[in-house]
Order: sequence, then C-alpha cells, then structure tokens
Amino acid sequence: MNTPAMLSDARRETDRLFELVHPDWLYERPIRERHRIVFYLGHLKAFDWNLLRPHMRNADTFDAAFDRLFAFGIDPVDGGLPSEPASDWPSVAEIDRYRRGVRRRLDDAEHDSTLLHMAAEHRLMHAETLAYMLHQLPLEGKRQERQVSLAQSEPIRRERLEIHAGRVTLGIASTAPFGWDNELNAHAPDVPSFAIDRYKVTNGDYLVFVESGGYQDPNLWAPDAWHWKAAHNISLPAFWRQAGNEWRCRTMFDDIPLPLDWPVYVSHAEASAYARWAGLRLPSESEWHRAAYGTPEGSERQFPWGAEPPAPEHGYFGLARWDPAPVNAFPRGRSAFGVEGLLANGWEWTATPFAPFPGFKAHPSYAGYSADFFDGKHYVLKGGSTRTAACLLRRSFRNWFQPYYQYVYAGFRCARGA
Repeated sequence: MNTPAMLSDARRETDRLFELVHPDWLYERPIRERHRIVFYLGHLKAFDWNLLRPHMRNADTFDAAFDRLFAFGIDPVDGGLPSEPASDWPSVAEIDRYRRGVRRRLDDAEHDSTLLHMAAEHRLMHAETLAYMLHQLPLEGKRQERQVSLAQSEPIRRERLEIHAGRVTLGIASTAPFGWDNELNAHAPDVPSFAIDRYKVTNGDYLVFVESGGYQDPNLWAPDAWHWKAAHNISLPAFWRQAGNEWRCRTMFDDIPLPLDWPVYVSHAEASAYARWAGLRLPSESEWHRAAYGTPEGSERQFPWGAEPPAPEHGYFGLARWDPAPVNAFPRGRSAFGVEGLLANGWEWTATPFAPFPGFKAHPSYAGYSADFFDGKHYVLKGGSTRTAACLLRRSFRNWFQPYYQYVYAGFRCARGA
C-alpha cells in the first residue's frame, strides 16, 4: 500500500470511530488521563497540518489558535490535564470547519513520503487509543455494533517453554523505508537462556490472583504501585466488574460474563504484582524478542510464524474486530519456540523501561515523539491487539506506557531465569 492510500485508509478508520459516539457525548472524558473526546477530533487534523505545513509552499495558517489548541504533544508526560469546563471547548461545528480546511489544503499539496507515512501511522495509533477510550464510555454514549466471537479453541494446556541462549536483533536499520526514531539503530544483544509462558495470562488465571487477595497484599506491589492502587481505590482490572457473586467483563458494546479464556488486560503495576505472586517475573524486551522471532537454529523470523504477512489465521488484529479471543485460538501464529498469541489479542508488558537505543537521534519533525518519554517511568510493550493496524506489527515497533495505565489493550505473560 502506498503512503497516500495508507493515510486515506487511516482517515476512514478514525472518522468511523468518531461516528460511533453520540454527539452529546463528544465532550465527555471517559479516561481521566486523557482529554475529552472532542480534543482528538481536532488533534488528528492539527497533527497532520503542523507536521506537513512547514514543508509546503505558500501554506499560511488559517486558524493559528486551533493549530495550538490541538497541537501534537499536548498530552503532558506526567498525566496532568487542564481542568477547563466542557463549555470552554470549541463547538463541533467549529472543529469540523477547521478539519475540512486542513484536509483541503493538505490534499492539494505534494508531501514528503516519510512525513506522510508518519502522519498515517500516528493516526492509526490514535485509532487504537480512541478505541480503548470509547471502550470506557458508557454503552448509552455510543452507537452499538454487535459482534459475535468467531475464534474457537481447545482447552488451554498451560506450560512454560524453555528458550536457550541466543542473540536477538532489536530495532531497524537507518536505511529502512520507515521507522520511528526509537526503532532506529539496529543492534544485537545476547540473551541468556530463560523460560516463558506459552500463552498470555488469562482472565481465569488472574481471577485466582484477585480472589486470593492479591490486591490486598502490599508485599506483591512496589511501594509506588501500592500507593497508586490505594489512592485510586484500584481493586480490579479496568475491564472487569463484580455483580454480586458474578464476575463480568466490559466489552466495547456489551457487558458479558467474564470470559475466562480471554487474555486479561491490566496495567504494568498489576501485571508485575501477579508475576511476583506466581513467583515469576515479566520478560525483558530482549527475551520477548527471542521468544517471538528467534529460532532454535539461531536465525530470526520476520514474524513469529515466518515470513508471510499477518493474516486472520494468525490472530485478531488489523482493526477488524473489537473483542479478543481465547489465548490459544490461533496455533498457526505460534513462534519457532512454540510461544502463541504474540502478535494478537493484546500488547504485552515487558520489564524493560522505555529508553533510547545506542546512537538515538530524535526526528527533527517530531522531536518529542520518543524523547519526552525517556524518563524511566514508562515501560516497553510488544506485540499488538485486535485494534492494532497491520503496519505496526513489524518486528522493530515499540509501544510504551506508564506503569499505572489500566486502559490500553495490554496483557502479559510470565518468565523466569533458566
């Protein structure tokens, strides 16, 4: 797919997401760490405009106030947000005027292919961000789309697989057609032998942790994580709720009995507490790569299953579905070591703080994309979810979040040393 087509497809994805929201709910803020939904309505166009306009001829701004209001980088690193009332935001009609004006001016110009690719991938990342924001919106705030789960699976055979020592390739060469600044400068660290779960931790696995008092035991939580949990009264994953004696799960368009064989979606802090409870730990970024892309012979694969592009038999991804599947539903997506579900059903937390690779240089057109988060307070995630665009499933792509963020479609699997 060429980049203009990629950007056009990305626009359709985000337009569709905004159309799911009833107009009266666009000024809601379903996640406290994010802006109101209406901000993102303007942000996606402002990002494209602020990114591409400096490289265009005779492209004077036509609404400098909106350019600033909806600028990229406006979500602060520390999670703090302005406390303005909803009435202080522009109307949807005003934002639509701005969006139409930006789109018309951008579509009438020629653009650098790298910057177009950057704009497209930024929008596709926000398509996933918007999905999990809308996931937390009350059901009456969005138009309903019913979806029956298609994936079937056999009973889960839990086991931990031994991965012998080897070398992995992290990152991508600077000569690659495209890569974000934190992906560049490929290097090959050695990884000692270790063991890792064949499958992601399921809702059923995590329920045992919850019912055994895992959220009440301070010995399982890092001190800052315990303080966060207590300050915000965290006692369950954000996608769960308890109704009497029944455990239920919030899907995008429904409230259903908790599917015990689906992956659990939790924060890094919750995943780490579970791992300690189990006497295990989260894998490092390098270990995850070794389990996902390595082979017993020492070579590496483009994808866990081989060289062919991601397809439906490998998992749920590509923004085609809303809900996950059982963790063992896609055996054709397993890696050479037999690890399953690595690029489907949810991102996976690692123990590795998000940090630059050797020789890192910020991209001059978006200097804060990665560098603003090299603070030791964010952790690398690998893999992908049902709402991850296929282009972001490349081996070198790195996602990251702060450890107390519960809302992303992120699960985990446990590891231990040899």
